[in-house]
Amino acid sequence: MSEKKFLMPRFSMLLAIASAITATSFATAASAAEYLVKSKAEYQKVSSSLHAGDKVVLASGVWNDFEILFYGEGTKDQPISLVAEEKGKVVISGESNLRLHGKHLLVSGLVFKDGYTPTSAVISFRSSKTNYAYDSRVTEVVIDNFSNPERYENDSWVMMYGKRNRFDHNHLEGKSNKGVTMAVRMNSPESQENYHRIDHNYFGPRSILGSNGGETLRIGTSHHSLKNSYTKVENNYFDRCDGELEVISNKSGFNEFRGNVFFESRGTMTLRHGNDNLMENNVFIGNGVDHTGGLRLINKRQTIRNNYLEGLAGFRFGGGLVVMNGVPNSPINRYHQVEDSVIENNMLVNVSHIQLAAGSDQERSAVPITTSFKNNLIYSDDKRDTFTVYDDVSGIDFSGNVLNDVSKPTLKEGFENQSLSLQRGDNGLMTVANPADTKAGLKEALDPITKSDVGVSWYPKSDRQATFGFGAERKLKPGQDTLTNAIKAAENGDVLALAAGRYSVSKLIAIDKSIVIKGVSADEVTITYERGALFEIQQGGNLKLESLTISGVDSPDSSGNTVVRTPRRSMLSNYELIVEKSIVKDLDINHSFNFLTVAKGTFADRISIIDSKFSDVTGAILKLEQENDDFGIYNAEYVDIVNSSFDSIGGAIVDLYRGGTDESTFGPHLQVVGSSFNSVGKDKRNKSKSSFRIHGVQVTDVSDNVFENSAGIAVAHTVAEPVTVIKGNRFISTSAPSVVELNSDKKNTAKISGNKFIKGKK
Repeated sequence: MSEKKFLMPRFSMLLAIASAITATSFATAASAAEYLVKSKAEYQKVSSSLHAGDKVVLASGVWNDFEILFYGEGTKDQPISLVAEEKGKVVISGESNLRLHGKHLLVSGLVFKDGYTPTSAVISFRSSKTNYAYDSRVTEVVIDNFSNPERYENDSWVMMYGKRNRFDHNHLEGKSNKGVTMAVRMNSPESQENYHRIDHNYFGPRSILGSNGGETLRIGTSHHSLKNSYTKVENNYFDRCDGELEVISNKSGFNEFRGNVFFESRGTMTLRHGNDNLMENNVFIGNGVDHTGGLRLINKRQTIRNNYLEGLAGFRFGGGLVVMNGVPNSPINRYHQVEDSVIENNMLVNVSHIQLAAGSDQERSAVPITTSFKNNLIYSDDKRDTFTVYDDVSGIDFSGNVLNDVSKPTLKEGFENQSLSLQRGDNGLMTVANPADTKAGLKEALDPITKSDVGVSWYPKSDRQATFGFGAERKLKPGQDTLTNAIKAAENGDVLALAAGRYSVSKLIAIDKSIVIKGVSADEVTITYERGALFEIQQGGNLKLESLTISGVDSPDSSGNTVVRTPRRSMLSNYELIVEKSIVKDLDINHSFNFLTVAKGTFADRISIIDSKFSDVTGAILKLEQENDDFGIYNAEYVDIVNSSFDSIGGAIVDLYRGGTDESTFGPHLQVVGSSFNSVGKDKRNKSKSSFRIHGVQVTDVSDNVFENSAGIAVAHTVAEPVTVIKGNRFISTSAPSVVELNSDKKNTAKISGNKFIKGKK
């Protein structure tokens, strides 16, 4: 066929749709064409007959409810392309997604924002169970807060199928609902031994999910974990990826993780399943942030080499370096024994915890074997021993390792104690001031990738921002609904400064932004309200109450009132609630009057009560027990009560519940310090029969408080190794704390000490 005859049918097709589509065609050796499309209908016409070298250009603008099916047979030299007219100016919103199948496809320049996928993925490298993408590339694409509005509705943002695909220089930020941000799927032969490449991506902040299912990247699943993937994950930046315990969950074999940076990310890069994987030249920077972790090792023939870890505060399964115990003859979905693995030439600086034979219990009794731990440098400014050994580690060969002048090291054989001096290098990492002092540590110098090196240049990356007080100060005078009107008019981050007087509120106040309400002093500013609730924290809302008196004296005479509540439906964004230097009283117009009432599917990053006084409350103060299905879900990460007093409280001060036995979360955390509790928890409607119900809480500190004539503290341990400390308290006419282990035959781990028990008032 002549070139002229070959071009004619393509030219005729262009003429037929020219009235609807602005198209520019040009002949090349393969007669490629370029189409600028401006509507979904135009896209459908063009996309059904694409050929090698063709390019579809989406016009700039917002494309709403656009489910893109992109397919065709390109070649290595002439891929079929789907691109934005101008990068970053094509926004895919509403219920939208992108599915690819075929060969040598290229997608670039799109932004997914202000919506969510109606299917299981935003971007999928397949269009159906039988049509996969091969040798295809998605690059310079943004997915920003494109989350399902139902918090625990499970979906992923990117699912890679097929073989030899590349996902690079993309920006993924703000996934808030359940489901891994990005997954490599291996549930068919077409997607195994895939040789994918995932590189130079910006994985931006992911908030705490409060359950399992918040990984940022997963490769494989337990069902196919003995299959090999051969995926390369290199030079990506993981910025504050806090979803759950595993930032990366590897569940397949022969994968390589090189040159990635983990910045202040809570969790670990975990070799959860699969064998023969490599972790090399990665950098972990924790800056002391709670639960920042490093590397967790499970399974056979794994190599952890030349990684740099600094300032990691994580412990237990989320520690800086964790070598797990396995399950003898383990099922495919449990823990396979660590065997024939290598941990060498890593540098750990001010890493709080190194855990060996972690998870040891009656089930996980298979200790690490035929594994080497050599030439690693472990340095701590405070010269403390960072190792915890939970079981027999004679199967690990220790050699050539160096500690920084630890006085009583747990491990001596294979470790040399030296007094070392470190300095900050040009690459931002610590190095030994005199390299001649030791051969341990990094064998190869690192040049860590930066945020500006990854993702796209035309879309801003997230910067840390204060939760409260970053806006303007607005002064208010007392009166009817002046507070309501001021909050409606306020901008995100504003501070409402209340002059002395009484503020009456006739309507529920919606909090859908970060707001501080601050009085001159609690003795001079009073807020009363006439509805069943004063504040409702909605999507995007955070609330701080400071130097105020809140009284329920004008609330309706009905049961179940509250001061603060969340919506009765699932809420996607996490929130914070702070009460400081305030007085809350007269919540007794009827029974079951709470201070805070939450709904299922809502989650607080932090709830704090500081230097405040609560009195005459018929219900609970913090009712955080709605996730009672025992799925490992909970309502709040950090709950703090500090230097505050509570008098005549009918329900529990805190009812905090996390059920189930899943080990994928760090919280909840509860701190109760320096406070007093008088006549608390004795109302007949208090189902917990306690002043504090602490069920499944992972970290508890109840210290230096006074409990008088109150119900006791009830603690239930449900999973893992919770840290429970109850010390230095006075219990006057109050029963002693009770602690039970619900799912473990281990000795109770609670540390209860230095408390005084007094009968009668003292």
